Amino acid sequence: MTSPSPRALEIGARVETFVREVVIPYEKDPRRDHHGAPTDELVYEMRDKARGAGVLTPHVLGDGDHLSQLETAYVLQKTGLSPLGPLACNTMAPDEGNMYLLGKVGSPEHKERFLKPLVEGRARSAFFMTEPDGGAGSDPSMMKTTCRPDGNHWVINGRKTFITGAQGAAVGIIMAKGEEGASMFLVDLPDPAIKIEHVPNTIDTSMPGGHATILIDNLRVSADQMLGKPGEGFRYAQIRLSPARLSHCMRWHGCCERAHEIATDYANRREAFGQKLIDHEGVGFMLAENLIDLKQSELMIAWCAGVLDSGALGTVESSMAKVAVSEALMRIADRCVQVMGATGVSDATIVEQVYREVRAFRIYDGPTEVHKWSLAKKIRRDWREAQG
Repeated sequence: MTSPSPRALEIGARVETFVREVVIPYEKDPRRDHHGAPTDELVYEMRDKARGAGVLTPHVLGDGDHLSQLETAYVLQKTGLSPLGPLACNTMAPDEGNMYLLGKVGSPEHKERFLKPLVEGRARSAFFMTEPDGGAGSDPSMMKTTCRPDGNHWVINGRKTFITGAQGAAVGIIMAKGEEGASMFLVDLPDPAIKIEHVPNTIDTSMPGGHATILIDNLRVSADQMLGKPGEGFRYAQIRLSPARLSHCMRWHGCCERAHEIATDYANRREAFGQKLIDHEGVGFMLAENLIDLKQSELMIAWCAGVLDSGALGTVESSMAKVAVSEALMRIADRCVQVMGATGVSDATIVEQVYREVRAFRIYDGPTEVHKWSLAKKIRRDWREAQG
């Protein structure tokens, strides 16, 4: 396995210092919305400090170029050492994936208008893909949101659901289907034609703006706000897909590393039945299994990052990594709660939040079962090809 570059090691060290010394104290900050998520006031206050420390958007270099995926993995794992770290350092979803996409395929005008404020940490974004009522979800071909040309504009109609960060976002990327197929549109938010119908309470509480249900009612978008050409939306979604899956793995790996640290500290301090918890085989073995899962996840992330750095789309590899890492991190979070007992299910530490967030991660960017199903189809195709 290729080790992180000296550049990544240096950036990662600065990020880790910032997260541990500046961000972690904010974990007890009461500024939360009624869904439990950090308020934008809190987010932008932390970003001001990240900017001052030189660790804002650390995976995007001063010239606009990105770190390699392997370098990004090392840096984003460090931002994940606190649930607030990705928000503070501007490496959170969906912004990180949206910045990656716009950096790859956006026009110079798109980059100036929509990408620049995201990279500078002055705005949040949302990716409008998932739909209610039998629309697009794990199967994007079921998309019901429509777009039709009208002079030098497009008119978009439909409903979207579980749109992360839509409330309070300034930039939106909307997927809609026309005669040529699916297309992507960049929009300024808020817009009176994009109405938030509902923001549900969800198991995770780390995402500002929640996961909204949206009505898009005769939204008019200038033709120059389309990414690429009509019908190219799914192709661009593929460009975003694998890196976004992998960056989820990176961030939550950092969270579980921190949860393991907390559980380890607890087990070495807490006594029961005449000895420290760590000396009870049942507890010690759980922490040992955590180390194994953390290392296997780290190696899986690095392997997939190397595939992406080779220029391949990495669709299969990112599916494998997403399944393996999300399931391993779920086991780690569960063991940390178990080791800490009642303290683990309380808000005394971030362990219970990490458990909730990682549970949701097993669904984000495709549930485990959908990825396994997709991999099984590939196995069948490969077998048939081998049989001639």
